[in-house]
Amino acid sequence: MIRVSVLYPNTDGNTFDHEYFLATHMPLVADRCGDPLRKWEVDRGIAGGEAGAPAPYMAIAHLTFDSVDEFNGSFGPHADEILGDIPNYTNATPVIQISEVA
Repeated sequence: MIRVSVLYPNTDGNTFDHEYFLATHMPLVADRCGDPLRKWEVDRGIAGGEAGAPAPYMAIAHLTFDSVDEFNGSFGPHADEILGDIPNYTNATPVIQISEVA
């Protein structure tokens, strides 16, 4: 299994519409990726590691697939549409990491 994590940095001037992300963007991703997308989850950043510190990320989306090939085959054909929706909920540039799930 692999996990695609999309992290949205919480830096000065960055904004994030959590309602739009959960109600519109993530269902779009799930629909376009189809059955190869095994599971998705969203973290909403609320705090950093030190008392009173802000969360380093406003949100993190986790997408689970069987393999990188499954991800590429399901996401790739719809990448322009999915990525084109980003300005509708944030002005942040996301950081993407693909990890093997142990």
